[in-house]
Amino acid sequence: MKKAFTLVELLIVMAIIGVLAALAVGSFRTAQMRGRDAQRKSDLKQIANSLELFYGDYGKYPDSLGGEIAACPYNPALSTGTSCTWGSSEFTDGKTVYFKILSIDPTSPTTEYVYELVNSSNQKYRLFARLENPKDQNIISGLVVSCGSGKTCNFAVTSANTSVDE
Repeated sequence: MKKAFTLVELLIVMAIIGVLAALAVGSFRTAQMRGRDAQRKSDLKQIANSLELFYGDYGKYPDSLGGEIAACPYNPALSTGTSCTWGSSEFTDGKTVYFKILSIDPTSPTTEYVYELVNSSNQKYRLFARLENPKDQNIISGLVVSCGSGKTCNFAVTSANTSVDE
């Protein structure tokens, strides 16, 4: 008589493998989501650093056009700039490169970063992004800024002299 697995034993093994695979896929997706959120936070911090360098040179932050930084390139003689495109523009004034290629959201084009000035004096700014992980401790509820494709931003970095809700 040959020894073999019974149908019930095979079904049990397949069910266990299925449960383990589902857990692995879920963990992998969560890790990807957290990785993209970490990238967004890092991107906004780097952009904020470049804005501070610009502020150090000109005593003001660059204008905002449609949620984009208006300094790609910036013309110091006219105090004007061309709107930057996230992911492809160089943030520069012709002599200093503040950011070689402005970062783009990892899930672009469905989500985008947003830059805005708080007032017309160009002394305060806010940068916005949309974090995917709903359990992230840095999520800000109640923001009404659109991050593209009908999504509302839920994370912000601001100049030191302002707040998210100002």
